[in-house]
Order: sequence, then structure tokens, then C-alpha cells
Amino acid sequence: MIKKILIVAFLAISPVILWGQDVQTRKMSIEDMFILAESNSRSIQIFDIAEKEAEQAVKVAQNAKLPSIDASLSGSFLGNGWIADRDFSNGQKAPMPHWGNNFALEASQVVYAGGAISSSIEIAKLQHQSARLDKEKIRQDIRFILVGNYLEIYKLYNQKEVYLKNIDQTEKLLSDIKAKQNEGLAIKNDITRYELQLKSLELALLQAENHITIINNQLVTILQLPKETIIEIDKSLTEQLPSIQNSSERQHLAQNSLPSLQQARLGIEQSKKNEALIKSERLPSVALFAANHFDGPITIEVPPINKNFNYWYVGVSVKFNVASIYKSGKKVKQAKFSTQRAIENELLLKENVQTEVKAAHVHFVESFTIYDTQIKSLELATQNYSTVNNRYLNDLVLITDMLDASNSKLSAELQLANARINILFNYYKLKKATGDL
Repeated sequence: MIKKILIVAFLAISPVILWGQDVQTRKMSIEDMFILAESNSRSIQIFDIAEKEAEQAVKVAQNAKLPSIDASLSGSFLGNGWIADRDFSNGQKAPMPHWGNNFALEASQVVYAGGAISSSIEIAKLQHQSARLDKEKIRQDIRFILVGNYLEIYKLYNQKEVYLKNIDQTEKLLSDIKAKQNEGLAIKNDITRYELQLKSLELALLQAENHITIINNQLVTILQLPKETIIEIDKSLTEQLPSIQNSSERQHLAQNSLPSLQQARLGIEQSKKNEALIKSERLPSVALFAANHFDGPITIEVPPINKNFNYWYVGVSVKFNVASIYKSGKKVKQAKFSTQRAIENELLLKENVQTEVKAAHVHFVESFTIYDTQIKSLELATQNYSTVNNRYLNDLVLITDMLDASNSKLSAELQLANARINILFNYYKLKKATGDL
């Protein structure tokens, strides 16, 4: 008996041994976790930076609308020249002014580029929206992981409670059987049988404790809490169960809210913008330009003129890529195939989403049926326990019958508690499927 007490005591303090002396218990609701993950989750932070990067890319693309201005300044040393006839005879030295200077200021403004600039900006905006949706997807993924682990810990605590009650009952039964053995009313095999059952229950309890430790560590890591933190479950969350919504409402919500579907639509728009961008290669580019040059000396004269020369000009430039006439056709065709693929991808995704939402809704409704069934099972198990207990008190049944009836009642209580938790899990799973988590 002392050995059993030590085992149970070890199981009770095992989280403390694993996490150290400075254990911090923190009671958290599901919404508390969501809020904490929003600011602490590294995964969300990475996608938040990616969204800001895409937002900056839009500003970079908009720079193409601004004028280009180039300024250059240079100084140089000019060596003396050498002049000769075409047959290299009669060569003579040609003195040069030795200090050379150059200053140039040039500006240009694209006024028409066949829609290339506007298409590039629109593509960058679509990529920014897609990055925002990537962040929303990872946010919902993280939330679903948190909910799953949170509710799993809740179930494990319920299991732990049942195991402890079973251990207590089994120990009492062993004590009674040993007393009967001393009176010659029980055999050694009965004791061995229930000692084996006790060991199995103690092992199950240890596994439940270890599983709680593992899942708690996962939650703590995601939420970036101190490693020694123990998250305490808010057991009041099962007091108010969600209501069943119409399946068509959930389907409509998924079509409008699910990030993956929104991204698929953005993919179609982006493919169409790529088509426009490629087609712009066939159109001319028109730009206004102006420049001013200040040079010296004037070396185009012989002998050179040792003076500064300033001149300026303005004009219009038109550029046309002649090769695009026979090259861009294949690119345009490729871009159209990409658009068709994006359209088909959205249709396929819609079908998959409808199937997934329907399945999630069916499981959610089914969980209420399971819950009602477990209520009835507990009612029957309680009635059976009451009947067997009365008969046991009147020495009409064996203690093993009493133990079986008690175990059935404890199991029914556990299944009912878990059925309420499963309703919540299927509810959050449905919200995840519709992009509403």
C-alpha cells in the first residue's frame, strides 16, 4: 500500500519535476489564447512582416509613375593630342587644354507605356492582398491548433479524474478481497487479477499526465509563455453550447470569408493583369525628356577651344519593340492558359470547400446526437449503479458486480463530459472550414 501511495504521489508532482520549481499556473479561456497568439506567435509575426513587405512593393511599383532625373558631374585631365596624315606621316603634337569638366542634368517622364505601369501596380496590389490573406490563413491555422490542444487537455483532465476514482475503488476492492482471503472466501487469483487492473490504471494515469505535459508545452511554445507555465483550463466553457446553424448559411459564409477562396479569385485577377502586361509589349512607349549639359573644353574643334559650352534640349521620345510583333504572341497565349488554370483552380476549390463545409456541418450536428445518447447512457448507468448498490448492501451481489457498475457509471460520466467537449471541437472545426475562426 505504501508503494501505491508513493506512485500516486509521484504522478501528482511529476509536472513540477519536469518543469522545475518556479511553476506558474495561468488560467486562460480560448479567447485569451487567441488574443495572446495574435501578438506572440512567431508564425503570425512572419506573415505580418510578409504583408508589410508586399505593401511596400506596391509603393515601389508606383515609383514608375514618377519622373526619372539623372545628374552627373565629372572632372578630367586631358593629355596633349597628336595629329598626322592618313598614312601616319607628318605627325605633330597638338596642345590641349588639360582641365576638362562635365555636368549633365537629364529628366524624363513616361506619359504612355501601353498600360505596363498601371498593370504592374495592380499586380503588386493583388500580391499585397494575397499576402494579407496568407496571414489570415496562418492566423486561423494557429487558432485551430490552439483550440484542438486546449480541448484535448480538457479531455485528459477528465480521464485523469476517472482513472483516480477507478484506482481508489480498485484499491478498496483489493482490500476487501484480501480480507475475504484471510477468511477463506477468496482465492489468490482474484487478488492477482485486480492487482493487474490496478497497475493498468496507474499506467494509464501516468500516460494521461505525460500527454498533458506534452500538449501544455506545445501551447506554451506557440503562445511564447515561460516554459514553466501550466495552462489551467476554463471548465465553464462547456456550460454554454453553441447552437446549430443552417448548412446553407455556412456555405454562403465560406464562399465570402474563406481566405483560400479569396486568394483563388485574386489569382484570376492577377493572371488577367499579367495578360495585359504582356500585351503592352506590342504598344509603343512615349516619354517626355529634357536635359542640360555644361562641358569644357570644346574638343570637337581643332585646335580645341578652351571654353565652357552649355546647351539644353527638350523633346519627345517614342520607343517600339519591333521584335514583340513576332515574340509576344506566344507569351500572350501562355498567359491565357495561366488565366484558364486559375479559373479552373477556383472552381475546384469551391467544390472542395462545399464538401468540407458539408462534412464539418454534419459532424457538428452529429455531435449533438452523440451528446443526447450519452445523457441517456449516463441515466441508465446511474440507475444500474443505484440498483446494484442496493443489492450489494443487502449482500445479494458480489463486490465485483458493484465495481463493474461503478466503472460503467464513471465511464458514462467521462463520455458525457467528452461529448460536450466534442460539440465545441466540431463547432470550431466548422468555423475553420468556413473561414470564420
